[in-house]
Amino acid sequence: MDSAKYETGRSIRSAVLGEAYVARSERAVDEFNRPIQEMVTEFCWGSVWSRPGLELKTRSLINVAMLSALGRQHELRLHLNGAINNGCSQEEVREVLIQVAAYCGFPASLEAFRTASDVFAAAAERKHATSGADAAG
Repeated sequence: MDSAKYETGRSIRSAVLGEAYVARSERAVDEFNRPIQEMVTEFCWGSVWSRPGLELKTRSLINVAMLSALGRQHELRLHLNGAINNGCSQEEVREVLIQVAAYCGFPASLEAFRTASDVFAAAAERKHATSGADAAG
């Protein structure tokens, strides 16, 4: 394992998905899944996401499109939250999902729209709860 790439990957992963998510993932690592978790952090996040050719926001939108096309709702939900963290708007995500419909089919797009609606609603609730706590304190 390349420890520098791993640390770069962990840093980017935390910035995109949130430190709480990454910490939970690390706590769930065991001897069986350790190799794949290290590969994901080192390669996907440390080698691919760290490349200079695309901004994180663009990479998030690409992931949303690919995961929607593949029907990987669990990972899509995770990367939609990452897209929000990277500054993607609902309009941008909506346009990506419409593009998915054209090239990957309406069922894939409709399922992704349902997941995205849930993620955006939860993000709005978190924002409202945070702003309410700020106003009260």
